[in-house]
Amino acid sequence: MVEAPQTDEGWFALHDFRTVDWDAWRDAPEHERRRAIEEGVAYLDAHEAVEDAEAGASAVFSVLGHKADFVVVHFRPTLDDVSRAERQFEQTALAAFTEQPTSYVSVTEVSGYVSDDYFEGNEEDIDTGLLRYIEGKLKPDIPEDTYMSFYPMSKRRGEEHNWYDLSFDERRDLMSTHGDTGRQYAGKIKQVIASSVGFDDYEWGVTLFGDDPTDIKDIVYEMRFDEVSSKYGEFGQFYVGRRFPPSDLGAFLAGDGVPTSEFEDESHHGAHAHGEGGHHHGGDGHHHGGEGGQHHGDGDDGGHHHGDDGGDESADEDIRGQLEDLNIYAGKPHGEDVYATVLYSEADADELFDEVEGLRGNFDHYPTHVKTAVYEANERGRVAVVSIWETASAAETAAGFLSELPGIVERAGEESGFGTMGMFYTVKSEHRGDFVEKFGTVGGLLEEMDGHFDTDLMVNVEDEDDMFIASQWRSQDDAMEFFRSDAFRDTVQWGRDVLADRPRHVFLA
Repeated sequence: MVEAPQTDEGWFALHDFRTVDWDAWRDAPEHERRRAIEEGVAYLDAHEAVEDAEAGASAVFSVLGHKADFVVVHFRPTLDDVSRAERQFEQTALAAFTEQPTSYVSVTEVSGYVSDDYFEGNEEDIDTGLLRYIEGKLKPDIPEDTYMSFYPMSKRRGEEHNWYDLSFDERRDLMSTHGDTGRQYAGKIKQVIASSVGFDDYEWGVTLFGDDPTDIKDIVYEMRFDEVSSKYGEFGQFYVGRRFPPSDLGAFLAGDGVPTSEFEDESHHGAHAHGEGGHHHGGDGHHHGGEGGQHHGDGDDGGHHHGDDGGDESADEDIRGQLEDLNIYAGKPHGEDVYATVLYSEADADELFDEVEGLRGNFDHYPTHVKTAVYEANERGRVAVVSIWETASAAETAAGFLSELPGIVERAGEESGFGTMGMFYTVKSEHRGDFVEKFGTVGGLLEEMDGHFDTDLMVNVEDEDDMFIASQWRSQDDAMEFFRSDAFRDTVQWGRDVLADRPRHVFLA
């Protein structure tokens, strides 16, 4: 008997497609249209804020073509949650002007193709990056990317090619090759694959998000040439849409361009989905943090990141204020906010670099990509991959691909109660030895400090003048004790003469 892969289920999904009765809309009195817009905006706002459930995400997209006019996408922890979201829309005045030509119900899942240890209960043997990847698949967010494409699909069960007659190993190999194609679009496409076996007409619903619609076309096109699709894939109708904020519902119904420029400005900063364990901008934390908290940096403090578990903006401001009281800059220089993902690996640096170089070539096609590099610890066998982006969603997406690199053991910010990370140290070449020597001196002082766990000086394998320093502390108070020390003040002053430029302000995604 052919072995069926194990599965684990996460959040339920509803793609609620709607058409507008344009004749009825045009003929309706102005006050009825106004009421419909107000109630529609209130519904969409409430569901994007996930006021109807304990966790999840929602967003609205215009839909091009005759199949629908717009779609509301919901992810929720239970099937009852998505059922309630669908029915609550019917209570609005807007619903009277719409029909539901189709919809799609599914549930997110991971399968045995991803990790044997996960299904065998050996989570302690799974590296942190992979666990985050699995968590993201089971509890997906809706990124702020501009475009969305949805399509249902099944695996073929024909007389000549039957997916379900293949052995588990054959299916896993085919899926691995299929995944290699997808990884070429790291940083450009985020996908949510949800099972609809027993729920809807096909076996899976696939939702692709991206800022460039041609990237959506290209990934689907290239995957058609993989054997898993060319021999075994069967597809339903495709839908493509453009995200817009609830506040632009009136403009959408008036035929104006959406989203408005005001939303475009906000889309790089505002989050639209909230839930258990945080939302898309920041993993398990808040918009500017993740589990590791935030980076703050400029020339005066050497570009330090400060973070704690689940910090918030008020905590961030408190840290800034304390540093400013010490005459250490920790503000946000205009235009210098970028987001970093940092993962540590036990793999050989050369082997890791070869893998990263391939991913980086694909990242470079994405306009929000700033930099991806491999750093090696100055005095011990530890390697870090640093990927820096202009948006948190892009950095978080990249982390999912980077987590599959060889030997990944943890992600920065997960090692302790509080982390500091100095980044974008570009040292003048003639002072490189002085910088390393100074680090050794300061490192010796750190080893004697109460509450200090670990500090690394990491050097870019391609550019030995490019470095960063990562420290782990028991608590924020312990780290602040160091920042108040004369040794740190002296180091800050000394660093102004040996650094080639100003460290940049970085958020840890």
